[in-house]
Amino acid sequence: MDKIAYITGGSKGIGFGIAESILREGGKVAITSRSLAAAEKAANELIAKTKNENVLPLEADVRSLSSQEAAIKAIIQKFGRIDVSVANAGIGHFGSIEDLTEEQWKDTIDTNLTGVFNTIKASLNGLKETKGYFITIGSLAGTNFFAGGSAYNASKFGVTGFTQAAMLDIRKYGIRATTIMPGSVATHFNDHTPSDADAWKIQIEDIGEIVTGLLKLNARTLPSKIEVRPTMPPSAR
Repeated sequence: MDKIAYITGGSKGIGFGIAESILREGGKVAITSRSLAAAEKAANELIAKTKNENVLPLEADVRSLSSQEAAIKAIIQKFGRIDVSVANAGIGHFGSIEDLTEEQWKDTIDTNLTGVFNTIKASLNGLKETKGYFITIGSLAGTNFFAGGSAYNASKFGVTGFTQAAMLDIRKYGIRATTIMPGSVATHFNDHTPSDADAWKIQIEDIGEIVTGLLKLNARTLPSKIEVRPTMPPSAR
C-alpha cells in the first residue's frame, strides 16, 4: 500500500491500531502525541511489531492549528506528500451537567471537535495534491446520547456533522471523507486498562482493518459514515 498517513493521537489505542495496520500493508505513517517521548516509544513498538521502519513520531497538539501545520510540514519534508489524514486524538470527561466544570467542557470540545477542524485545515492543501482521504474517528456517542455525557456527546455529535458537511465541501477536489463511529473498543481511554474481560469489545486492529479497507476501496465509492459495534456485547448474551 503506497500510502502516507498522518494519525493524530497515534501513540496508543485506536490511533496505534490504525498505524499498525497501515504499516503492515507497506504504508508509511506519522503519529503524534502531546509528548514526543510517548510518540517515539510508540514508533519503536510499531517498528518492532511490523518490521516497517517508515514511522515518523511527532509532538503535536490538535488544539493548536499552528501545531498541526507544523506536523504536516514535517511529514511532507520527510515523506514528500500526505495521502491520508486521520483525526483520531480524543479525550473524555464524563459526569452530570451539575458537576461538569468549564475547564472539562472546553478541554473536551477543544480536543475532540476543534482538533478535528485543525487537523483538516492543516492537511487540506496536501490532500488536494494527492486526491487523498480524510478520516475522523467519531463514536456511537455521536448519535446516541447518555446521562453524564453532555460534553462528550456534544463533541462527537459535532464530529459527525462536521465530517459529513466537510465531505460535501471537499469531494470536488477528489478528496474522500469518512467518519468511523465505533462503540465499545478495548483501549486505555478514560483510564481503562484493557484485559481479557474486554475480549468481547472491538479491538484496535479491527478499526485499523476498516481504515485499510477504505484506502483500498475504488475511489468512485465512498462509505461516508460507518457505524461499528461489538457483535456480542454482554447485554446480548
